[in-house]
Amino acid sequence: MKAQSRFILSVLSFGYAFLYIPLISVVFYSFNASRLATVWGGFSTRWYGALFENEQVLDALYLSLEIAITSATLATILGTMSGFVLARFGRFKGRTFFSAMVTSPMVMPEVITGLSLLLLFVTLQQLIGWPGQRGFSTITIAHTTFSLAYVAIIVQSRLVAMDESLEEAAMDLGGRPLRVVFDITLPLIAPAMVAGWLLSFTLSLDDLVIASFVSGPGSTTLPMYIFSKVKLGVSPDINALASIIIAVVSLGVALAWIVTRRSSKS
Repeated sequence: MKAQSRFILSVLSFGYAFLYIPLISVVFYSFNASRLATVWGGFSTRWYGALFENEQVLDALYLSLEIAITSATLATILGTMSGFVLARFGRFKGRTFFSAMVTSPMVMPEVITGLSLLLLFVTLQQLIGWPGQRGFSTITIAHTTFSLAYVAIIVQSRLVAMDESLEEAAMDLGGRPLRVVFDITLPLIAPAMVAGWLLSFTLSLDDLVIASFVSGPGSTTLPMYIFSKVKLGVSPDINALASIIIAVVSLGVALAWIVTRRSSKS
């Protein structure tokens, strides 16, 4: 048993080291004074200042955050509705087709998704004149399309595992179905909705392939900017940007864990 415990501990340690040592090295080299990203030249915060003076980075960051917040919110609304239908409406005509359409973006290669959406937007532009140009709206629609599948699966799993007797008791006490949904169902599945929103936000903020297909001139997202910089060689300001993203994501995960824990206790 001791040998087995040591083996499991060793595997876990190697796995965590493989995941987190590169992140730690990125944060470490973000405080590098040298112009070379991988050569240590002393401690300095100069690249954080240079980062916030770079208008291209800030524009890409603001666009990515705006798209991520909008698409995550839309995906949470639509995904929650889809998950509710799949969990509570039982068997209905077209259920298999509906379920396949909801979950297909999860298994579809991003290249195929991006290409199909590009063809869709080009066709719509030729037929009705919309979109006038590809940018915020097209990227938001694309990100909402593949993100709502994850929200639907998470919400559906939560609804299936939830005790329906609470809703039945509320209706027995005279509560109308819509009132029961807002007073009982939504608060109970709120942790799942928060988790779905955070996952959708992360997927949108991280996406490069689909955004490259459906974006146009003047709509460079943050992953697209970072990828273009990496092709020319990583600079220390990219390490600073990555460190800020790591800090923000870590803070978001911590807040989500606190909210979920409090909701579980209540």
